[in-house]
Amino acid sequence: MTRNLTGGIAGVALLALAAPVAAETFTLRIGSGHPSGPSVYVTDTEKFFVPEVTRRVAEETEHEIVFVEGYGGSIAGVAETLEAVQNGILDIGAYCMCFEPAKLFLHNFPYYAPFGPEDSSQAMTAVRAVYDQVPWLNEQFKSEYGQELLGLHGWDNYHVGTTEPWEKVSDLKGVKIAGAGPNLPWLEFAGAIPVQSTLPDGYLSLQTGVYNGWLMFPSAYLGYKFYEPSPNYTLVGFGAMPVNALTMNTRTMESLPEDVQKILREVGRAYEDRSGESLNAAQKRGLDGLAANGATIRTLAPEVRAEWANSLIGFPQLQATDANGRGFPGTEVMNAYIAAVTASGYSWPIAYDVK
Repeated sequence: MTRNLTGGIAGVALLALAAPVAAETFTLRIGSGHPSGPSVYVTDTEKFFVPEVTRRVAEETEHEIVFVEGYGGSIAGVAETLEAVQNGILDIGAYCMCFEPAKLFLHNFPYYAPFGPEDSSQAMTAVRAVYDQVPWLNEQFKSEYGQELLGLHGWDNYHVGTTEPWEKVSDLKGVKIAGAGPNLPWLEFAGAIPVQSTLPDGYLSLQTGVYNGWLMFPSAYLGYKFYEPSPNYTLVGFGAMPVNALTMNTRTMESLPEDVQKILREVGRAYEDRSGESLNAAQKRGLDGLAANGATIRTLAPEVRAEWANSLIGFPQLQATDANGRGFPGTEVMNAYIAAVTASGYSWPIAYDVK
């Protein structure tokens, strides 16, 4: 009797395993504080990540994914997306870590070593190497904020747009220039007055004189039409900044079938892999568009750029020390990044030294 009962249970178990998984439709909320179009990382979220996940889940599994999309702050603002994913308001969020200067202080490490690679693909390769080398960067998303990093993205090469032309760093002394947060010290070292702001506020603030310039990459300077109130665009070359994240709530991820989870992770990495090419293309479109719309574009003299770079030689050490004091692996991350950039073949204009 025992053998027959055991055999019966085993048979039922085998039938259960052999039975197809019931098809389900999963609805995921995805959003960003920035709009699609002017912001490349959001465009890639909407135009690549969402349709690719949708397609692959439909073709490769028994399930279906339906996305509810909320870009441009319709669900969460630029400084609210990390928390929206953490709290489950969003299942997946795309955001710049620059708007989380406290919670994601060390994740902004590319900002702390400016004048790095101007090519976004080269910069992204270096940043990915750091994430792979220092697991803490991935782990903090899970342990403190209940989310998983699906992929990185970024901003194209940073330059400076102003209402008035300038030629020397000293010309910027006392000029109010806006930035996103972690890059504001670049301005402070130059003697400019840094102003924390966000892209959606930029046009009106430039138009009304709240500030007189933006530390900004061409794709957004064109997309947000900053060239209209602030037509002087100076190519400085602070570098491309891979500081944007696409993350997913861990509870949501774990509630999905394994084959769906696998697709989300694979498409997240593909989103990251294509980001450098997307940003480089956006840089070119931005510069071409600014010229076509009447902006005055000039390149900063090499000796002036070197002067600005030298003024920031102690910045990586300063930020590493700050991160160490917060209990983060600041020195390890900064040294890993500087080494990864050097290994990519890029020649730093200054010799950063972090201890």
